[in-house]
Amino acid sequence: MRLVFAGTPDTALPSLRTLIDSPRHDVVAVVTRPDAQSGRGRKVHPSPVAELAEESGIEILRPAKVGDLAFLDRLRELEPDVCPVVAYGALLPQSALDVPRVGWVNLHFSILPAWRGAAPVQHAILHGDEITGASTFQIVKELDAGPVYGVVTEQIKPGDTSGTLLERLSVSGAELLAATLDGIEDGTLEARPQPGDGVTIAPKITVEDARVDWSAPAMRVDRLVRACTPNPGAWTEFRGQRLKLGPVRSASDASLRPGQIAATKTSVLVGTATGPVELSDVQPQGKRLMSAVEWARGVRPGDEDRFA
Repeated sequence: MRLVFAGTPDTALPSLRTLIDSPRHDVVAVVTRPDAQSGRGRKVHPSPVAELAEESGIEILRPAKVGDLAFLDRLRELEPDVCPVVAYGALLPQSALDVPRVGWVNLHFSILPAWRGAAPVQHAILHGDEITGASTFQIVKELDAGPVYGVVTEQIKPGDTSGTLLERLSVSGAELLAATLDGIEDGTLEARPQPGDGVTIAPKITVEDARVDWSAPAMRVDRLVRACTPNPGAWTEFRGQRLKLGPVRSASDASLRPGQIAATKTSVLVGTATGPVELSDVQPQGKRLMSAVEWARGVRPGDEDRFA
């Protein structure tokens, strides 16, 4: 089938590579978000999907809005059978949904109808789910509510961050997406409506959402930090400045009040509502990532210091 692939970040790359290599399908173009500033120098860079498409000699479409008439005209000229989507990053208007013969097929990183929305992996970790997965479904106007073609499952490991979990799902999800498109082409796969029960929503986690509340239980702190790693990054305040936090782990039953810091030569503990956690890596505002022990050796937290 003729495919126009829509995606933007690294997460979409395993799927795009798999479809480019497929002998059964022809990726005639990709749709991705416009080039954006990134890095410390804030230089403008193409998206990871755009970079792979350029390396592969595939046409790149970067509409500011998917409803732009020039984009829609070019999409019609390409005559795609299907538009597979992986983490594109923009809502698709009906005018775009109507173009491909079969429609737009999305790879979403949850077991639908659970965690519809922008941050399914983060919310699965944040809420303590033991199992998650990826689903392929037909895109409709309602958010992530279309009929489902297929599902793969993945166990959430105790130390998983959203980054490590999403990396695994992007690989298994790529295989699912390719199998879905094969089944659509063969006429052997039929999308089935999502059940009405079990719908949960996973909105984007903001920087403010990622601030650690030290009066919460240690388990909640652990889940929040892992859910926000690497993005947007969990953080707290120390002496009025932001301190970014890497994953934490439960520590001994030391008697520490919420936010209280206990630093030794080998560890940095912080109190929560139920017991302390041990910090791993931290990143002070405007500085490099470092071990918590190295950070504490430099700032020497005193009895009056607290994380806030």
